[in-house]
Amino acid sequence: MEKPSNLLVKFSQRLFKDEVYQEKFINALVNPQPFNPAILWCQAQPEISPFKLAPPTLWQPNFIERLVLDEKPGKHPLHDAGNFYCLDFSSIFAASTLLTIEQPVDLILDMCASPGGKSVFAWTALQPRLLISNEVIGKRKGALISNLKRCHISPAIALSLDSQVLAELIPNTAQLVLVDAPCTGQSLLAKGSKAPGCFHPILINKNANRQKRILANSAKLVAPQGYLAYMTCAYSPEENEQVSEWFLAKFPQFQALVVPHLVAAQSHLTDIPCYRMWPHSGLGAGAFTILFKNMEEGSMSELPTEFLERSDFIYL
Repeated sequence: MEKPSNLLVKFSQRLFKDEVYQEKFINALVNPQPFNPAILWCQAQPEISPFKLAPPTLWQPNFIERLVLDEKPGKHPLHDAGNFYCLDFSSIFAASTLLTIEQPVDLILDMCASPGGKSVFAWTALQPRLLISNEVIGKRKGALISNLKRCHISPAIALSLDSQVLAELIPNTAQLVLVDAPCTGQSLLAKGSKAPGCFHPILINKNANRQKRILANSAKLVAPQGYLAYMTCAYSPEENEQVSEWFLAKFPQFQALVVPHLVAAQSHLTDIPCYRMWPHSGLGAGAFTILFKNMEEGSMSELPTEFLERSDFIYL
């Protein structure tokens, strides 16, 4: 076993009291193992899968398939044709809170959308009248647009606006706002990638503050009785449970909802209903997810015509 850094050891001790779990967590990061690939069927799904399948989880929706380790779905012709989207099972776990949302959903806004996996999941699961996929980082917008086009996601709008600008332009309009928040990316280590400084307190706090800003702006977009789905691929409580607790204190009109199929994955780091996939679970590199509902009564605002007709948007 590769020797873990002192920061990682201390970090594991904050997450787990049990030394056995500390060791499992550390080992998953310093000696990463491959995870089963997964696909999301967003278009016509064959009656018989062209892939060898791994056993599904009990809650796995019918448009998701877990594949055996040696499958390479990204090289299949149906991938290029846009029939499915490849994504890791941690992302599926995080987005699965959307499966509890009552349909119909008219408008979904994905705040931090690139490369597009959560947008495709939300569109497939809820079939909104309109999907708005936003990516504020310009150099990441191309991948988002490419994936939405390839997967034939329509009607949809791809754009690049700061969350504060969106909150000012179209408040109270979305029945679901999805925030897959920028984070330290600690779970990249479980995939064998690098994430320099991801356990340093300064970087963790910087990301937590950025997440709070995005969530605060996103809250203004959620219509009465609408939903706000928050998720990250970080492990630190400061970026997850503590941000969620801050949000509920800041916006008391929101309530964290119990997601029945994820109750076994309830985070042990807080009493509010939120859910964790740990890298030593064997299913994926890790994720945090929570679903909020705006409990206010009232009417949803309509999207302004001038917003829908902006020339800097990509219409799909």
